Amino acid sequence: MNKIVKNTLILTAITVVSGLLLGAVYGVTKEPIAAAQENTKQEAFRAVMADASEFVTYEDFDAESASALLSDNGYTSDSISEVAVAQDAGGETIGYVINVTSSEAYDGELQLSVGIASDGTVKGVEMLSISETAGLGMKADEAEFKDQFKDKNVAQFSYTKTGEEGDDKIDAISGATITTNAVTNAVNSALVYFQNELGGGAE
Repeated sequence: MNKIVKNTLILTAITVVSGLLLGAVYGVTKEPIAAAQENTKQEAFRAVMADASEFVTYEDFDAESASALLSDNGYTSDSISEVAVAQDAGGETIGYVINVTSSEAYDGELQLSVGIASDGTVKGVEMLSISETAGLGMKADEAEFKDQFKDKNVAQFSYTKTGEEGDDKIDAISGATITTNAVTNAVNSALVYFQNELGGGAE
């Protein structure tokens, strides 16, 4: 009986110590991880809205209403997590950066930032998180693919496998149609939000 009690006390002590150590490690790494994530986000913001001097949180953003808006427009697999106002050196709004998460990716989820100028022109697309198949879906993070959206002012994009031309046409990545579809829909989700909530849109 004493042996059982002793072993129980030892196991309890080990569990308590392990918990304390894990807590200490989390406390040490929490801030550096958060700082790295913030740096990644800010780099993406600057990449998709290069003319901006500052990015300010869009205070009227509501995730639930954004989700309902996307759903109403057929984008049920996308969600918007954050919206930032892009301002010039004088503090004037020159556009917005919209962060979108897609659950349609081949490997589950991908996250991207979309920069949209005040006139509705897409200024850039940058990946925040992507883990698609190397040599296939990961090509979505290459400039050759992302730049197809850049400097285009359209109501929405669609992808093509046949090389069909038009500002609204995106050449699909060979062998990665699922990823192409996910990225295209995510960009369109950002456009839907911009057009309906931020007072802009393609003419």
